Amino acid sequence: MPCSLLGDYNPISVLKIPLFLERVSAGFPSPAEDYVEKTLDLNELCIQHPAATFFVRVQGESMTEAGIFPGDVLVVDRSLQARHGDIIIASLETEMTVKQLHLSPPPAKLLPRNPGYEPIVIGDDMVLEVFGVVTNVVRSFTRGGLS
Repeated sequence: MPCSLLGDYNPISVLKIPLFLERVSAGFPSPAEDYVEKTLDLNELCIQHPAATFFVRVQGESMTEAGIFPGDVLVVDRSLQARHGDIIIASLETEMTVKQLHLSPPPAKLLPRNPGYEPIVIGDDMVLEVFGVVTNVVRSFTRGGLS
């Protein structure tokens, strides 16, 4: 992975946040201690292989039906072998993209998850490099979003 996407990797300290036992359907559980199941570290939840994980911000709307929107931050694991159906970060002819990998039946394709975009058929003469498999999406619902 190019260093420009990864930057200098410096693990941050662990921040444990309460995970409530009750599930939320239309409201929020009482913050009483009886409801706290344990604490949750988002690193443990979202990152299985820290040394092989990077984050990338989404630009464009080709993956909206997969729940990936402009401005979202994707958690990408470089240690996972990309398989049919995975959402991947790839370089196609030196242009970075996020798409769903379609391997069977051939030919291989990169599928958008928005009907307004066309699938990309991977020709024999094309250079495709998979940088990793998307494992999680981080989205902020606050007005400022993620900076």
